[in-house]
Amino acid sequence: MITLALSKGRIFEETMPLLAAAGIEVTEDPDKSRKLILPTTRPDVRVVLVRASDVPTYVQYGGADLGVTGLDVLLEHGNQGLYQPLDLKIAACRLSVAVRAEYDYANAVKQGARLKVATKYVNLAREFFARKGVHVDLIKLYGSMELAPLTGLADAIVDLVSTGNTLKANQLVEVERIMDISARLVVNQAALKLKREPIRRIVDAFASAVPQT
Repeated sequence: MITLALSKGRIFEETMPLLAAAGIEVTEDPDKSRKLILPTTRPDVRVVLVRASDVPTYVQYGGADLGVTGLDVLLEHGNQGLYQPLDLKIAACRLSVAVRAEYDYANAVKQGARLKVATKYVNLAREFFARKGVHVDLIKLYGSMELAPLTGLADAIVDLVSTGNTLKANQLVEVERIMDISARLVVNQAALKLKREPIRRIVDAFASAVPQT
């Protein structure tokens, strides 16, 4: 049995065409089913639904043989014990710094101000600001980051940006792009040895279906 870890939402939806290219279709709608383990048209392949932030952990510790996760989650997790064969080029967005429209971020950085930054990407934010020599106090949040500057909890946020519409609706502006993000295929290293042929076939099918740039 091959177990693939996915999270609901955009990554799930954009992974479906890649699975189809491998001859695999999920036979139940995750939005309608209460099941957390979904069958597929292949009796030897199943999909487990987990939180996006948990995908690398499930794959690392063998709860899943392979998974699809954003580069942001992967880097924040730390990559341990994971083989990363493919950039799937789906779920594209960027990790950025954003502030209130009236906040003079550039001047605050120039003056050496100590910034309060809200994010769920604490490790990535710490590394980014350390490279710039900016002193920050990091506040870990799990919900809507946009609220933090609006309520005075933080001067800035580090969060994923896709269209920028949510920032604009909340009078926030993007001031620095940290990195481009897309979804990656990750594989458990032990599973790659023990189930080499079936996993390799799935990886190769994914690779052939990834849009070429």
